[in-house]
Amino acid sequence: MEDTSTSFYSINHNFYLKMTTVTIPSAFENEIKALIRAGLYRNKGELIKDALINLFQTKPDLRLNLAIEMYKNKELSIGRAAEMAGLNIIQFREILSNRGFVTEVGSKSVEELDNNVKKLKKLFK
Repeated sequence: MEDTSTSFYSINHNFYLKMTTVTIPSAFENEIKALIRAGLYRNKGELIKDALINLFQTKPDLRLNLAIEMYKNKELSIGRAAEMAGLNIIQFREILSNRGFVTEVGSKSVEELDNNVKKLKKLFK
Protein backbone atom coordinates (compact mmCIF):
# COMPACT_ATOMS: atom_id res chain seq x y z
CA MET A 1 0.00 0.00 0.00
CA GLU A 2 1.28 3.44 -0.92
CA ASP A 3 2.29 5.74 1.94
CA THR A 4 0.03 8.78 2.11
CA SER A 5 -0.24 11.85 4.27
CA THR A 6 -3.11 14.20 4.87
CA SER A 7 -2.56 17.90 4.34
CA PHE A 8 -4.83 20.88 4.68
CA TYR A 9 -4.87 23.49 1.94
CA SER A 10 -6.65 26.80 1.67
CA ILE A 11 -8.01 27.12 -1.86
CA ASN A 12 -9.79 30.23 -3.14
CA HIS A 13 -13.21 29.41 -4.62
CA ASN A 14 -14.95 32.45 -6.14
CA PHE A 15 -13.48 35.00 -3.70
CA TYR A 16 -14.14 33.07 -0.50
CA LEU A 17 -11.82 30.68 1.28
CA LYS A 18 -12.76 27.11 1.90
CA MET A 19 -10.63 24.57 3.70
CA THR A 20 -10.26 21.34 1.77
CA THR A 21 -8.66 18.15 3.03
CA VAL A 22 -6.49 16.40 0.48
CA THR A 23 -4.73 13.05 0.88
CA ILE A 24 -1.63 12.79 -1.27
CA PRO A 25 1.25 10.31 -1.51
CA SER A 26 4.07 11.27 0.84
CA ALA A 27 6.48 11.50 -2.12
CA PHE A 28 4.42 14.39 -3.48
CA GLU A 29 4.26 15.96 -0.04
CA ASN A 30 8.06 15.96 0.09
CA GLU A 31 8.24 17.51 -3.40
CA ILE A 32 5.72 20.19 -2.44
CA LYS A 33 7.73 21.07 0.67
CA ALA A 34 10.93 21.23 -1.41
CA LEU A 35 9.36 23.62 -3.94
CA ILE A 36 8.19 25.88 -1.12
CA ARG A 37 11.61 25.76 0.59
CA ALA A 38 13.21 26.69 -2.75
CA GLY A 39 11.01 29.82 -2.78
CA LEU A 40 9.14 28.84 -5.94
CA TYR A 41 5.79 28.97 -4.12
CA ARG A 42 4.74 30.78 -0.94
CA ASN A 43 2.53 27.96 0.31
CA LYS A 44 0.83 24.68 -0.60
CA GLY A 45 -2.40 26.36 -1.71
CA GLU A 46 -0.54 28.51 -4.24
CA LEU A 47 1.26 25.44 -5.63
CA ILE A 48 -1.96 23.45 -5.95
CA LYS A 49 -3.72 26.36 -7.66
CA ASP A 50 -0.87 26.61 -10.18
CA ALA A 51 -0.93 22.83 -10.73
CA LEU A 52 -4.67 22.90 -11.45
CA ILE A 53 -4.36 25.85 -13.82
CA ASN A 54 -1.63 24.02 -15.74
CA LEU A 55 -3.62 20.78 -15.74
CA PHE A 56 -6.62 22.51 -17.33
CA GLN A 57 -4.39 24.29 -19.86
CA THR A 58 -2.71 21.07 -20.99
CA LYS A 59 -5.94 19.03 -20.94
CA PRO A 60 -8.79 21.29 -22.10
CA ASP A 61 -11.15 18.31 -22.26
CA LEU A 62 -11.00 18.20 -18.46
CA ARG A 63 -12.20 21.79 -18.23
CA LEU A 64 -15.07 21.01 -20.63
CA ASN A 65 -16.07 17.94 -18.63
CA LEU A 66 -15.84 19.93 -15.40
CA ALA A 67 -18.10 22.63 -16.85
CA ILE A 68 -20.62 20.03 -18.03
CA GLU A 69 -20.65 18.28 -14.67
CA MET A 70 -21.08 21.52 -12.72
CA TYR A 71 -23.85 22.64 -15.10
CA LYS A 72 -25.68 19.30 -14.78
CA ASN A 73 -25.53 19.63 -10.98
CA LYS A 74 -26.87 23.21 -11.20
CA GLU A 75 -23.66 24.61 -9.71
CA LEU A 76 -23.19 26.87 -12.76
CA SER A 77 -25.51 28.65 -15.14
CA ILE A 78 -25.24 27.68 -18.78
CA GLY A 79 -23.48 30.96 -19.52
CA ARG A 80 -20.89 30.49 -16.78
CA ALA A 81 -20.38 26.82 -17.74
CA ALA A 82 -19.82 27.80 -21.38
CA GLU A 83 -17.34 30.45 -20.27
CA MET A 84 -15.50 27.93 -18.09
CA ALA A 85 -15.29 25.56 -21.07
CA GLY A 86 -13.96 28.37 -23.28
CA LEU A 87 -17.02 28.26 -25.53
CA ASN A 88 -19.98 30.45 -26.34
CA ILE A 89 -23.43 29.36 -25.17
CA ILE A 90 -24.45 28.01 -28.60
CA GLN A 91 -21.32 25.84 -28.84
CA PHE A 92 -21.78 24.61 -25.28
CA ARG A 93 -25.44 23.71 -25.88
CA GLU A 94 -24.44 21.83 -29.03
CA ILE A 95 -21.92 19.76 -27.08
CA LEU A 96 -24.52 19.06 -24.40
CA SER A 97 -26.97 17.98 -27.10
CA ASN A 98 -24.38 15.73 -28.75
CA ARG A 99 -23.87 14.04 -25.38
CA GLY A 100 -27.60 13.48 -24.97
CA PHE A 101 -28.16 16.14 -22.35
CA VAL A 102 -31.31 18.22 -22.82
CA THR A 103 -31.07 21.88 -21.82
CA GLU A 104 -34.16 23.62 -20.56
CA VAL A 105 -35.18 26.68 -22.52
CA GLY A 106 -37.99 28.95 -21.49
CA SER A 107 -40.45 28.79 -18.65
CA LYS A 108 -41.46 25.63 -16.86
CA SER A 109 -45.09 26.63 -16.36
CA VAL A 110 -47.69 29.04 -17.71
CA GLU A 111 -47.56 31.00 -14.45
CA GLU A 112 -43.80 31.35 -14.69
CA LEU A 113 -44.12 32.49 -18.30
CA ASP A 114 -46.76 35.09 -17.31
CA ASN A 115 -44.53 36.39 -14.51
CA ASN A 116 -41.57 36.67 -16.87
CA VAL A 117 -43.67 38.54 -19.46
CA LYS A 118 -44.86 40.99 -16.75
CA LYS A 119 -41.27 41.60 -15.64
CA LEU A 120 -40.19 42.26 -19.23
CA LYS A 121 -43.08 44.67 -19.81
CA LYS A 122 -42.07 46.64 -16.71
CA LEU A 123 -38.50 46.85 -17.97
CA PHE A 124 -39.52 48.27 -21.34
CA LYS A 125 -42.05 50.86 -20.11
